[in-house]
Amino acid sequence: MALEMKVPSPGESITEVEIAQWLVEDGDYVEKDQAIAEVDSDKATLELPAEASGIITLKAEEGDAVAVGEVVCLIDTDAPKPGGEGKSSEAKESKEEPAEKEAAPEKQEPKEATKKEETYATGSPSPAAKKILDEKGMEAQSVTGTGRDGRVTKEDAMNAKPSMGTPGTGKRGESRKKMSMLRRKVSERLVSAKNDTAMLTTFNEVDMSAIFSLRKQYKDQFKDKHGVSLGFMSFFTLAVVRALDLYPAVNSMIDGDYQISYDYKDISIAVSGPKGLMVPVMRNVENMSFRAVESEVKRLAIKVRDGKITVDEMTGGTFTITNGGVFGSMLSTPIINPPQSGILGMHNIVDRPVAVDGHVEIRPIMYVALSYDHRIIDGKESVGFLVAVKEALENPEELLMDNDVKRALEL
Repeated sequence: MALEMKVPSPGESITEVEIAQWLVEDGDYVEKDQAIAEVDSDKATLELPAEASGIITLKAEEGDAVAVGEVVCLIDTDAPKPGGEGKSSEAKESKEEPAEKEAAPEKQEPKEATKKEETYATGSPSPAAKKILDEKGMEAQSVTGTGRDGRVTKEDAMNAKPSMGTPGTGKRGESRKKMSMLRRKVSERLVSAKNDTAMLTTFNEVDMSAIFSLRKQYKDQFKDKHGVSLGFMSFFTLAVVRALDLYPAVNSMIDGDYQISYDYKDISIAVSGPKGLMVPVMRNVENMSFRAVESEVKRLAIKVRDGKITVDEMTGGTFTITNGGVFGSMLSTPIINPPQSGILGMHNIVDRPVAVDGHVEIRPIMYVALSYDHRIIDGKESVGFLVAVKEALENPEELLMDNDVKRALEL
């Protein structure tokens, strides 16, 4: 019996997917629930498991866009399971190598037409011409000489112009590869965000000394008890939650002629994975502790890395945090993640000289950036929001931990 495997719906509003990679070959024997393909939707990359055991026949090629519900392969469930190695590899081993073809007789190349007689001087530059050509980075052979017997003169070298189309000495290969459906959708969303929002970015700097001190003192206890590291994301996430309470317009979106504001904080976090940038969502972060945030960040990052993030985990979000600092970025203007109205950019931490109480001190400083939609967020709110984030990060014990560090860290 041939079982038709159809593309399942990966989520609401998704009507087609793209076959990113077949994990099996045509004619292979597959086991039930074995991953047979990776498919890209416009939101995530998902694995397609076999619905039954049997011999598989592929009906779509890698790179094909197939509609949800369309048949992509057949599985012959009556086929016996081959012993030893898989059928496809066994068949490959049994094939005999074809006899080598007899070498075709070499074609007689037509003799070149007799070249115009040249002398030792043809194409040779004079000393002055050679100096000029060297300064221009040109070879004498690329210049037609007008001197006696074709010699390149000083005037020829001065008048010579390097061709922009002349290849250099390095490699000049290129490759062409179709972007995945996910990457194409990300591209569309980024362009849409730039075109459809009144996006502005405001900047500030954060002295990370207090956070460094807390992490140094409590990170070992925190990891021993909770099994996760005490990183920067929990501090930034909870600082953002506090700032969103103070400036609710930043936790809003535009829907046509209406502004929708949310009384919950679903924070999207940008995570780099094998298929590109993913933005999974942490739900109701206003109810989370430091431990809960760090655990959720770790869980979502692992799912992105392993390609197991689901569409539901990528959907929604009222505000986004992105950390370009892990790649060494000093400063950037992050692009809003539509339909959200704000995104906070974190960057690398560098020791910088700063004025403290009239004295110059070296402190670990991070530049932060808030990109926002000016249609519903005014300058006063955007600047106030970023200052509130800065205040919480520079005084976390009071503003994020209610002056009880061990209780806040659940130690």
